[in-house]
Amino acid sequence: MVRQYRHGSRSITLEIPGGTVDPGEKPLDAAIRELVEETGFRGKTVERLGVVNPNPAIFSNSCHTFLARDVQKVSSIRNSAREETSVELVPRSEIRRLLIRGEINHALVIAAFQWLNLR
Repeated sequence: MVRQYRHGSRSITLEIPGGTVDPGEKPLDAAIRELVEETGFRGKTVERLGVVNPNPAIFSNSCHTFLARDVQKVSSIRNSAREETSVELVPRSEIRRLLIRGEINHALVIAAFQWLNLR
């Protein structure tokens, strides 16, 4: 997982790696790229978990969630000039506690964990 400052909430959050899909890029390729950029890790396999619409009342975008398995450190973190992340290895067994305590509170990250739980 990554810790990063979020300007909207003016707080440091605990999230899964993520970002936007560049023009012409496939969501899977963006997920692989963002994982490497924000963490320096790459998965041997990456599988699609699901897609949600963050707020269909006002947006038409989609949020794609992927699961990387058998990850290995392949590089240093390569953030853009507008972000700074630090990696935090969190056992899967701790996720429920972090959600309940509100330490993970990003709605799209919570949706991603729900996709994982549905597997």
